[in-house]
Amino acid sequence: MIFDRFRLDGQMALVTGGTRGIGLAIAEALGEAGAIVLIAGRSRNAAAADRLAKAGVEYDFIAVDLTKDDAADALVTETLSRTGRLDILVNNAGIAIHGDSGEFSDAVWREIMTVNVDAVFRACRAALAPMRRQGGGVILNIGSISGIVSNIPQNQVAYNTSKAAVHMMTKSLASEVAAENIRINAIAPGYIETDLSRGGIDNPDWFPTWRSMTPMGRVGQPEEVAGAALFLCSAAASYVTGEVLVIDGGYTTR
Repeated sequence: MIFDRFRLDGQMALVTGGTRGIGLAIAEALGEAGAIVLIAGRSRNAAAADRLAKAGVEYDFIAVDLTKDDAADALVTETLSRTGRLDILVNNAGIAIHGDSGEFSDAVWREIMTVNVDAVFRACRAALAPMRRQGGGVILNIGSISGIVSNIPQNQVAYNTSKAAVHMMTKSLASEVAAENIRINAIAPGYIETDLSRGGIDNPDWFPTWRSMTPMGRVGQPEEVAGAALFLCSAAASYVTGEVLVIDGGYTTR
């Protein structure tokens, strides 16, 4: 049955930034498909725990600060100590900071790159060894339409650059490990209603432009990203690797 290929029964999935927003929705989707999910974040979120429990998802939490150089290695090591394997890694943790480029400090630039690029690469690198031992695995990186187009009206050169880097990292790593049965893809969401985007949605100078440039005329919901994530993490996408799937209500068509 084709729908059985979307099942993840017994697989171990690690989702960074999994306590809220897109990460939480992805964790829920993977768990509902049968995966055992570890959500990683800076701190526990009671609302997230309640939501996953109500959905019947088997999950656990790992505290992590991905700004630290050794955090990704420690995270994968802890995952393996709890589950014995790592079948799916979702790199969702990220930050967004806006500002005029002429006044953007090195410290803020470095902060964005550390979380959005360095931590993603380190997590991918740490996951490769156990996935190779297992004979395969799946990595899903969360990019953004900001890695494809220069959004307006806000200025966000560092964020855009970081997400473009995630897209190329995804393609390069996918090419490198495809023959080892490790698939690596990315999702590029548009404007999705989360804590990260709330400031922009509430901004009367920004949101009218966002909405007018989106053919569907609205922001997306985290669950609309989670469905695509489930596809890319499942055997239904067994011949898909190195792709960046855009989910943006048509924003990048204009």
